[in-house]
Amino acid sequence: MAEADPSSFASPGCCRTHHLHLRCRVDFASRSLRGTAALTVRAERDSLRRLVLDTKDLKIHKVVVNKQDAQFVLGERHSFKGAPLEITLPFELGKGQDVVVEITFETSPRSSALQWFTPEQTSGKRHPFLFSQCQATHCRAVLPCQDTPSVKLTYYAEISVPNELVALMSAKRDGDLPDPEESTRKIYRFIQNVPIPCYLIALVVGALESREIGPRTLVWAEKELVDKSAHEFSETEAMLKIAEDLAGPYVWGQYDLLVLPPSFPYGGMENPCLTFVTPTLLAGDRSLSNVIAHEISHSWTGNLVTNKTWEHFWLNEGHTVYLERRIGGRMFGEQFRHFQAQGGWRELQNTINTLGSTNPVTHLIPNLKEVDPDVAYSSVPYEKGSALLLYLEQLLGGPDVFIGFLRAYIQQFAYKSIDTEDWKNFLYSYFKDKVDLLNKVDWNAWMNTPGMPPVKPTYDSTLSNVCVALSQRWAKATENDLGSFSSADIKEMSSHQLIEFLALLLLLENPLPVSHVRRMQEVYDFNAVNNSEIRFRWLRLCIQANWEEAIPLALKMATEQGRMKFTRPLFKDLYKFDKSRAQAVSAFHQHKASMHPVTAMLVTKDLGLDGQTAQPLQT
Repeated sequence: MAEADPSSFASPGCCRTHHLHLRCRVDFASRSLRGTAALTVRAERDSLRRLVLDTKDLKIHKVVVNKQDAQFVLGERHSFKGAPLEITLPFELGKGQDVVVEITFETSPRSSALQWFTPEQTSGKRHPFLFSQCQATHCRAVLPCQDTPSVKLTYYAEISVPNELVALMSAKRDGDLPDPEESTRKIYRFIQNVPIPCYLIALVVGALESREIGPRTLVWAEKELVDKSAHEFSETEAMLKIAEDLAGPYVWGQYDLLVLPPSFPYGGMENPCLTFVTPTLLAGDRSLSNVIAHEISHSWTGNLVTNKTWEHFWLNEGHTVYLERRIGGRMFGEQFRHFQAQGGWRELQNTINTLGSTNPVTHLIPNLKEVDPDVAYSSVPYEKGSALLLYLEQLLGGPDVFIGFLRAYIQQFAYKSIDTEDWKNFLYSYFKDKVDLLNKVDWNAWMNTPGMPPVKPTYDSTLSNVCVALSQRWAKATENDLGSFSSADIKEMSSHQLIEFLALLLLLENPLPVSHVRRMQEVYDFNAVNNSEIRFRWLRLCIQANWEEAIPLALKMATEQGRMKFTRPLFKDLYKFDKSRAQAVSAFHQHKASMHPVTAMLVTKDLGLDGQTAQPLQT
């Protein structure tokens, strides 16, 4: 039997869900979803009498199996996994037999998967808003399910919402109709015919509008942001075409984008047919569109070929970053791809400096037994994973050779969930004439060893040389040299290069002195820059230099948006600086109620407010 998923109570070895029919009512007054989840389950072995599903903070009212009432019990609650729902079937099932298990349930207002907004918290200020984020293990906080990526299912959904709001899901839209039970509500219907893991089930409800930006793409947002979003993401169709050329046909039909409120915890989430993105991508110049290329790439790596458990998350993210950068290379040239990849290597160095080079979560394949995947989450699966693939590309014959492998890999494992062993076996069989080269790879060092990878790929550093040179000038400058800097230094640099310049300064052994950041503000005026990636690194640099004037700006950025990539390091830096520690803690308490539940939980840990040692005090 396959290895069990340490993050789930469900046992797919006994039975597997193939289809979900979800009917539910979105109630903003009680902040809950109420309804039924009908799961079509197939027995994987003979004489099956019980079934275990994942739940988290759900009320279970009733379970019916093939129209017969079934006994059920909720097991003991685990700190982050929730509670197992153990259902006794009213009859025995033989191997290969299907049953429909219909569960009447209700979510908690504190569901870790859902964020509810009052009208005041939205851009339009007139209507409430709701969105879900199920990855990695939060679908169980929306509905009872086998919440493991090793199980894939199709779904049909009917969602009742107030008339003035729109509901969208990670599926094709199948029309709407008046709610027969309440004239003030309507029911939106959705169909997802491609089997997906539960973590890709997604729902959003709000006063949303759309603009068409391509033959298969609408961008959805609140009215205030929809035109800006349409402009920012206008390259979407070009990226989709390149991705299809690289990876194979796009099987999902529609590719829509949804711009969420600022508290959305990630840069993007690859929900099928409807990518969710953060408004922090709205730079005005399309310079942060690599996140869109990343989410598009997930349509193949992640959504079509899926990691079997979260321990093999690098299969999703490493391949997706590799593909994202291949798309960038096609659009902006091979030097740009290498520039992005080199930036990724530095991001990995930064992460490993923060987590510690012996920390087991820095393994490419971490052990997640009794580890919350949200706590283990970092850039490691993304950047160590994509560095391995770039290293293999260079070892095995270059970009054209390696994309052939990637396309064959996707074709081989489409619609399946796999682990690293499956990937590696396929790599060896595809490159059977190059086994001697593959055997030179130190697989154990790459996969099961903490810290930086054993080998660094070769990078074309044409575009990063100017960033390195300028960062070195600042690092070496004495007080007397500060007059030599001027706005001309950065005039020819792209926003990508400015991000890299600041990232390099953040990697210095000793932070820049306050005199230097003060001078940098005088000549470059970074305070006036709205690009979130530049602003984030600039403010970290200021706080690490102990520049008190930057405290209010850093607090503002940490709390005005909730993308964890920005919010968590800003809070950690503010906590480390004695002059801003108290302000950081009080700002967090003040904003905690309006933060996303996962972000709030992780910042609580970061600041040591959960009774443990504050994380930033570890190097």
